[in-house]
Amino acid sequence: MRSERGLDISGPRLLTETGVRPEAGQPAAWTGRLLQALKEPHFWIIVFIISCGTILYYADSLPLVDELESGLRVDFARRSVHRILSILPVAYAAFVFGLPGGFLTTIAISGLLLPRVFFAAEAEEAVIEVAAFAFIGGFVTWLIDVQNREKSQHRRTIASLEWAQRELRSHIQAVENEERRLSAINAVLSVVAEPLELREIFTLALQKVMDVMRVEKSLLFLLDEQRRQLTLEAYQGVSREFAAQVATMKMGEGLNGKVAETGEPLVVKEGATSPALRTEAGRRENIQAQLIVPMKSKGKVLGTFCAATSGPRDFDAAEIELAGSIANAIAVVIENARLHQKERETYEMLRQSEENYRGLFETATEAIFVHSLDGKIIAANRACEKLTGYTREEMVGMDIATFLVPKNFKEQQEIIERELAGEPTEGPYELRLRRRDGNEAIVELMPSLVMRAGEPVGMQAIVRDVTEQRRMQENLRYYVSQVLQAQESERLRIARELHDDTAQALTGISRRLDMLASASKEIPPEIAGRLEELREQTDTVLDGVRRFSQDLRPPVLDDLGLLPALKWLVIALEEQDGIASNIRMLGEPRRLPHETELALFRIAQEALNNVRKHAQASAVELIVDFRDHQLRLAVADNGKGFDVPQSKSAAASGKLGLIGMEERARLLGGTLEIRSRPGEGTTIEVSVPG
Repeated sequence: MRSERGLDISGPRLLTETGVRPEAGQPAAWTGRLLQALKEPHFWIIVFIISCGTILYYADSLPLVDELESGLRVDFARRSVHRILSILPVAYAAFVFGLPGGFLTTIAISGLLLPRVFFAAEAEEAVIEVAAFAFIGGFVTWLIDVQNREKSQHRRTIASLEWAQRELRSHIQAVENEERRLSAINAVLSVVAEPLELREIFTLALQKVMDVMRVEKSLLFLLDEQRRQLTLEAYQGVSREFAAQVATMKMGEGLNGKVAETGEPLVVKEGATSPALRTEAGRRENIQAQLIVPMKSKGKVLGTFCAATSGPRDFDAAEIELAGSIANAIAVVIENARLHQKERETYEMLRQSEENYRGLFETATEAIFVHSLDGKIIAANRACEKLTGYTREEMVGMDIATFLVPKNFKEQQEIIERELAGEPTEGPYELRLRRRDGNEAIVELMPSLVMRAGEPVGMQAIVRDVTEQRRMQENLRYYVSQVLQAQESERLRIARELHDDTAQALTGISRRLDMLASASKEIPPEIAGRLEELREQTDTVLDGVRRFSQDLRPPVLDDLGLLPALKWLVIALEEQDGIASNIRMLGEPRRLPHETELALFRIAQEALNNVRKHAQASAVELIVDFRDHQLRLAVADNGKGFDVPQSKSAAASGKLGLIGMEERARLLGGTLEIRSRPGEGTTIEVSVPG
């Protein structure tokens, strides 16, 4: 065979094993090929021819040869033979070793001709001769390589055409087999498609199958999944007595039971040994060969189909495939019939469900709107009349934007877009709704998509009027703020009274006791010791009063602001309770309104008190973050933690301290978040504008 770049000859040559020449930068490959070429007989033949030509070329420089040539006068013949012998090895090498071999041979012979350029008298003629030879040698090499390439391409083309011809024949054979299979299936499907009862369809289909497959007997079993039992539904070519014997069989029982269990076809070529065939009725049937295939739909076995003959028969792969296709076609009919029955039952259930929903829709105490995706109201219940002041007839066809203020309408559009995009939405949403009389109502809206055939066609919104609840909450929030302000005022008053009155009085008592114990030398030592003990107790009470006064309203908060007050809390916690404490500040610190600083201080104070009393923590960190145009205050400890209530409100936990922190955060227009798990510590974080 010819390679892509030259003739493929037996023995080594300067080509790689794949027929591709070594690339530049691969000296090891070139060296290996060169060593192989040295073992090639063609190589030595080329060397011999080149040697002979070289001797003829330089014959005039050899005395013996020159005298012989002068005597015989064969100078012209010698030069002609030399030119032939020069081109011959080039063509030989190009033909055997390809393009590199021809070029290397041309270069080698040109190198052998070069000495004549420098030493011969006719140097100019020698130069022309060398140049002409190099050109002719390269041209001959190129011509041979082109011819080799064309022959190689021609052979590849012939091989491709032969391969394509074989592929075409195989495709034609496959198409013919497929046509035969499809014609058989079409004959069965023409029966299956008839609007008949299933039993009639089965009987007619078996008749067609017997004609197509050229068998004398056929049986069709359906599978009862709950009982795991096969039931004979139709048969052709067997007696009633035999049909009665195989009317039912368990999964795994007999040949059909095994096929139903495994889901794989089964072929019995000759001498069937099924238990049913050993009876008297079975022997009379004289069944020898059987082909049993499962009837599958969507990968699920619905039954089995059996084709049998009275004589030996070897069912080939095409017949097995044909029987499987027919069985699956019948299985699809069975599945469709069952689905149709389920659809009728589902339709009845849906109709009943729709009637129930209609009753709930009409009598619901909360307003329910159904509108299209472009905002047109399709339906509304009676509660909508009470909420909006419009009758249901008037609302149908109105735009939902009629009832929403511009800001809330934009929010409603965003909700619809998120629902259509499949993004999770958390409701309910609080909106303001305009009534017919011009008044506004605060409502909570819970939206949901209305789907039809898997496509969204509208939105349903359950709307609850929470106007009174919000007013009560606002009133309650106002009362809470007043109570908190009253508490702070009372704290300030008590702190001042403790500092100005109680602390001063205790200081005076302590000094008098000290003076009394040190000034009276006539007092017995026992009484003096008791006076000193009484003075120390008075100092202890004085320290407690001062600490209590500072806790009620620390002066550092009013004088220096929030950050120094928080640092004072952290230092006091570490000194008094031995809990390692740290405060970390993020962003650029700034002063906040006095009410804001006071509320944040109380939140941090209550959080640290909880750490002191309940957390059993060894370390606590307080973080103050002034970034992003807000203030974030977080208190994190490594204590025992607790289960956070599912309700978002801290009041659900029953902890009054958490309730107070949450109310203060709400009064500032912020949020309070509690993160905790048993054994993993607790983090209380409040974020407020600022």
